[in-house]
Amino acid sequence: MVCGGFICTKNALSALNILYVLVSLLLIGVAAWGKWFGLVSSIRVVAGIIGVGTFLFLVAFVGLCGALKHHQVLLFFYMMILFIVFVVQFSVSCACLALNKDQQNHLLEVGWNKSEATQEDVEKTLGCCGFSYVNYNGSCAASCFHGTPPLTCEPCSNIIQQYAGDVLQFVGGIGLFFSFTEILGVWLAHRYRNLKDPRSNPGAFL
Repeated sequence: MVCGGFICTKNALSALNILYVLVSLLLIGVAAWGKWFGLVSSIRVVAGIIGVGTFLFLVAFVGLCGALKHHQVLLFFYMMILFIVFVVQFSVSCACLALNKDQQNHLLEVGWNKSEATQEDVEKTLGCCGFSYVNYNGSCAASCFHGTPPLTCEPCSNIIQQYAGDVLQFVGGIGLFFSFTEILGVWLAHRYRNLKDPRSNPGAFL
């Protein structure tokens, strides 16, 4: 049987959703591991990653059940949800790739000011204090801040901006890659819904 038939499309759709299940479990596992070992102290970050992983797992589970059972309703909802996810992810990925330095700096500062736990994680990991300037009269989780005077801590924005562009390019590229796998999933689901199961009436294919 040539690829494009019922069995081949079913296997391709099932394999794609198994990949999504593995990615979702990886996201949940990494978030839990980071929280357990104290690498990430921000509950919002951990909850966000686990939420994304859980959502992806549920979508993949719906798609896998629909593929295995050739269930028209499950495949329809899977197709609609995956298309919405594709539109959002494709837009975000393009935005990540198109951001200039000023826009990156503004977004970083907004994110910095929203969570003190994230600030502590960044300061501890990168060994810096504050975002745009160092306040020696305040507090800082970096080791340089608790050393012997004179203190020579560097603002975190200088260090973050060295990697922000590369990280956004990487995230945008990964996002684009997975967005194309999602549109592939939509196409496979649409094709699979319109294919007749040869086992239901074999005589129709003779």
